Parts: sequence; structure tokens; C-alpha cells
Amino acid sequence: MSAPLRKPTTASIDINDDDDDTMMPPPRAEENGNPDNRQDQEEALVALIEHRTQEVEHNRRRLHYYQSKLEEAEKRLNESQTKLARLRSQKKAVSTKASPSKGFKTVKEERRSVSPVRAVPLRSQPQSKTELLIPAVAPRVSLPPNVAGTSGKAQVSSGSQASASVSSQSNSAGKEKGDKSYRSSSKQDVEVQDRGTKRKFEEKEHKELIPMVRSSSRPSTIQCHSNNHISSHHKRKLRCLYSCPVNDHLFATSALDGLVNLWEVQGRGSGASLLSTTDCQSPKRRWPEDIAWHPHGNSLFSVYTADSGESQVSVLNLNRTQGKPRVTFLEAKPHVKGIINSIVFPPWGNTCFVTGGSDHAVVLWKETDAENVWKPKQLHRSMHSSAVMGVAGMCQKQIILSVGADKRIVGYDANMERTEFKHQIDSKCMSVLPNPCDFNLFMVQAGTHEKQLRLYDIRLRQTEIHAFGWKQESSDSQSALINQAWSPDGLYISSGTADPMIHIFDIRYNAQKPSQSIRAHQKRVFKAVWLSTSPLLISISSDLTVGLHKIS
Repeated sequence: MSAPLRKPTTASIDINDDDDDTMMPPPRAEENGNPDNRQDQEEALVALIEHRTQEVEHNRRRLHYYQSKLEEAEKRLNESQTKLARLRSQKKAVSTKASPSKGFKTVKEERRSVSPVRAVPLRSQPQSKTELLIPAVAPRVSLPPNVAGTSGKAQVSSGSQASASVSSQSNSAGKEKGDKSYRSSSKQDVEVQDRGTKRKFEEKEHKELIPMVRSSSRPSTIQCHSNNHISSHHKRKLRCLYSCPVNDHLFATSALDGLVNLWEVQGRGSGASLLSTTDCQSPKRRWPEDIAWHPHGNSLFSVYTADSGESQVSVLNLNRTQGKPRVTFLEAKPHVKGIINSIVFPPWGNTCFVTGGSDHAVVLWKETDAENVWKPKQLHRSMHSSAVMGVAGMCQKQIILSVGADKRIVGYDANMERTEFKHQIDSKCMSVLPNPCDFNLFMVQAGTHEKQLRLYDIRLRQTEIHAFGWKQESSDSQSALINQAWSPDGLYISSGTADPMIHIFDIRYNAQKPSQSIRAHQKRVFKAVWLSTSPLLISISSDLTVGLHKIS
């Protein structure tokens, strides 16, 4: 009787998982005439054949697996080589444009002005403000989906506009001094642009942060070293604050006076200069309800209302060209009534933006070949039974998140044109904000006291993984004007409050209260955003000031 054959098993896909086969010994001559022995040998051979068949199928699967891995590795290699080539060509192109005669435009000022314009009060001199000019936009080149939008975009000049527009001195010594100052400023622009490009590459890397949520019983706090407040140069209550996507030393504010101000952070946060002020009121004198930067950083989009045939979206061109208006209004009007509450550019390769309004609708706007022409497409209008308060784009499957006053969270696949999930919570939702590092994590602002902020994993759909908030002292109402921002590392959330505080939340902290609070203004704080390239928080408040808070 031969030894029993080991039962074959299918090994996992591993390059070192060679099977140790058991071979059947050949039948002995004296056993050939025994029917039982022949039957045993036949059964053993059948089992061996089955094992060999499984082995062949297993190796085929391994071959297919590693062929696919090879193709993916080659694709990633090609993408990295493309990034490197693009980055090198961009740096070379920028360096060739460093001279003032080729790469930058200057703005003519009144002859009596001989010094840079710095934050002139708008009420007294509305026409004397220097207008911001952006260096010419480099032509766009098609890239793979996960590379497009991270490189080759038009970079915003951060330091040259104020100095380059100074009127020249009458003597030659003054001209020489001005040329030296201009060349120095141009060099600074190149450095800022390179840092901005590098930051865009880093933001595309996915990091697993969800396992860290609620993992610590003690919060990790930040240190606020100084607070500096400057006039916002707005006449009415501020509404929006956003940093530039390609250079976060630039940020924009808007207010109920209809003005959009463009700012540049000076030094390491010691101050900020007002670069330009633009009246972005609609033709019927409506202020922007929300604003968003174009991914290239060379324009700002504002949304208004759909009532009374009002223009719904405007474009503020920061790279103004001669003979064209600075602010243009899109002709399309897809929303049917009420305020358009939110606008956002999703983090996808193709340029588009999404709006959500009080008419319960979520609309996707795609860029066309024609200049400043965008084609809207309604994604859904029946998923929400009340106003859509916030929209956001997720990287996975091109999912659009929308939250509403009906307490619903909706995930919609814009590529497949179908609803991925719907979830209803215990209070109205006012905004939604994806994490910048973990592409599965997003935050929803709700109206429940001491549980205003909710964290969700998009893979778990309807499961809340953490909830935290603050106790409000000055008011019982929850304002939709109070918004949040993620820190660059995705571990902290800053939030404005109805009190003059900035609340900081550490997602690793397992408590529901803020990890710390910073007294920042005299009145309620609407929002505080983080800079990636400087240890700085920038805030806006109803006291009509912009706060600069150095942190570490």
C-alpha cells in the first residue's frame, strides 16, 4: 500500500510560494495483479492530476497578476518621467521670462504717484488702486488623469505686481535702482511658483489617516505666537475666505458689499498687502454668495442667485488683457430659483466646477473650447427635499458630495451618472469638506450643538466615525456663514464660531470638545484657513478685520 497523497491546496499569489509536490512511487511488479492496489494507484493518480491542474491554473493566475503589475509599474514610471520633464521645462520657461521686458506686464499709474500702492482706503480713492496682473499663461498640455491639474498650470505672480508697477524716477540712478528691485522681485516669483508646483504634487498623494481618528486620549496642540489684525477694506460683513490653489501666499476675501479683494501675505506672516479690489456685484447689484479659485489660480468664480433672471456665475480674470472686461458673467442659468449657496472645483483632471442651490439642484459645469464658455449639466434635483447648502468633489469615481438643509448627505457618481449613496442625519447640514490627504475621509458641518462637525469614511457610506463640536456662548443659532478648513497634513480642523474664537480640532483626539481655542477677534469669526508654506492661520471676522496668526 503506497503512502497517502497530501491534499493539494491553492497557494496565495506570492513570488516565493513554490509548491512541494508529493510524487507517487511506481507500482511494484508483485502488486500488479491485485485489483485493490490498482484501484488505489488510480485514485492516487487522479488526485495527482487534479493537483497538477490546480497548479497550472494557479501559475496562470500568477502570470496574469504579475503582467498587470508590470503594466501598472510601467504606467507609473511613464507618469513620473512625464512629471519630471514637465517640471524641468516649466522651470526653464520661467527662467527665460525673468527679465521685465519679456515675462511681465506693468500697469501705468497716475504721474503724481511715485511709490507702491499699499492698501488705500477704497472709500476715498476708488480708482487709484493698482490692478493685479498675472504673467502670461503657458499653453496647457494633455496629461494622464492623475497628473493633469498638478503641473503646467499658470502660476500666479506673488511679489512683483506691487513693485513692478511703480512709476520710474526721472533720473537714471532711480531707473537703475528700480530695475534691480524688479529683477529681485522676478526671482522671488520663480521661487514661489516652484514651491507651489511642488505642493500640488504632494497634495495628490493619498495618506491613510482614518485609522488615526479617535486614537489618542490626549490632544496634540499647536502654539499661537502672535496675532496681527489688518483692515479688510470691506464696508460690510465678510462672507468668504479662500487661499490660491497654486500659491497660498495669495488669498481672496469677499463681503456683502460685493467687493472681492486679493491679498498677498508678506514675509512669514508679519502682514498682508492688498493687491487689488474688484466690484463683483451682479448686474442687479447682488453680492457673491460663494467664491472659488480656478485650479490654474488665474481667475476667481463667484455665484449669486437664480431669482429674477439674475446672472448666476461670474468670472474675475486676474490676468487682465487689454480691451476685455475684468469681470464677465456666464450666459447659462441652470438654477431655477433661490440662492446658489456653494461652488467648488473638484480635484479631477478635467476642468469643471459644481454648484448647489436653494432649488435643490446640483449642477456640473464643464469647460468648452470657446473662451469663457461653460456648459452646465444638472446632476440631480430630486435627491434633496430642501436647499443644497454645500457641495464637494471626491477623487474616487468622480463622486460629488452634496449636503442640504433636509439633513441629507448624497454621494453622486458624475462619471456613471448614478447615485452612490444617500444618508440622513439628525440635523440640517450646512457644508461638506473633503480631507486633503486621506481621499476617503470627509467632514460635514451640522446644526447640532457640541456635535457640529461629523467625520465620515466614504467607503462605509452611512457610518459616522467621529463627531465633535463646541459649546456656543453668544448665540443659540447655527450660522451657515461659519465654516471650517483642514490643516495641510489633514490632522486638524479649524472652525470659526459665533464667539470671537478659532476652535482647533485634532481628529486623533477621542473627545468631542476642541483640542484648543484661540481668541482671535473682537466679534464672531467666520473662517480660518491654514497656509502650507508658512506657519500661519488667516481668519476673517464680523469686526471687518483680517487676522494673521503665527503658529507652530
